[in-house]
This record gives sequence, C-alpha cells and structure tokens, in this order.
Amino acid sequence: MKIESAVLVVSDRASRGEREDASGPAAREVLEEFTDVVDVVVVPDDYAEIRNHLLDWCADRVDAVFTLGGTGLSPRDITPEATESVIEKKIPAMTTALLFNGLMDTPKAMLTRGVAGVRGRTLVVNLPGNPDAVRSGLEYLEPVLPHAIEVVRGRANE
Repeated sequence: MKIESAVLVVSDRASRGEREDASGPAAREVLEEFTDVVDVVVVPDDYAEIRNHLLDWCADRVDAVFTLGGTGLSPRDITPEATESVIEKKIPAMTTALLFNGLMDTPKAMLTRGVAGVRGRTLVVNLPGNPDAVRSGLEYLEPVLPHAIEVVRGRANE
C-alpha cells in the first residue's frame, strides 16, 4: 500500500533561519522507509500558519501529516490547539501510546501535549520537536500506520 506523508516543523527559530532544523530531516529519514514524503515545511509557532498547512494537506488527501514541535509548555507552543481546530476525530490511544514510548527514553516526555486525530481521510499526529523523539515516535508508529490509513480510508474490511 502506498502511503503519502507530509511533515510540518513548527519552530520560530528554525523558520527565521536562526538555527538549522534537525527534526525535519530526522522525520524524512524515518518516514521514507515506509511512506512517500510529499512535503516538509518549516513554519513559526503561528496558529494560522499551522492550521492552514494542515487544512491544505488534508484537502489534498495526504494520508498522514506529522507535526514536529510546539507541543510543550512554553507560551508560544500552540501546535495541539491548532491541530484540534482541524481534526474531526481524536485518537487518544495513539497519543497515550506515543507518551508511553517517550517516557521510556525520558521523564520529560510527560510534558508533551501532543494530539492525534483524523480529518476526512488524513491522519494528523503531533510529535515533539526533538530529533531523537521524532525518530522514536515515528519508528513506534510504523507497524500500525498502514492499518490506521486503511481504516481512515474506509477500506480495512475490504
């Protein structure tokens, strides 16, 4: 099964060129093992920009969109709020599973507020911005992603 994915890196500093983005390349490296990555975009911690990219990719029927960053506690971290404004169905068990996976690496994982859900036929998952957390989270999702996409497409029982 062909899965198309897109990555939205949310980082003020990376979007301004003040630091090199390491999480986007980490995500692409892992995702290219089991999806066709159609786009990787870096945006600031801006509600409208995050929301607009998510809506565009969902309208284009990208199978899975992964956001990286903006899930913590800082005043500018608004990725979960922007994501919640877009998704139609939450997937709390996926968020919980990602949390447990992250906690195996660091207790700081409990500070994430990421969400996962579906809009139309697109899966949307928030991941932390740390490149190691990105790799770990995507590797953890890999075995379930094809089935999740089939269910979202409405073809799981065909």
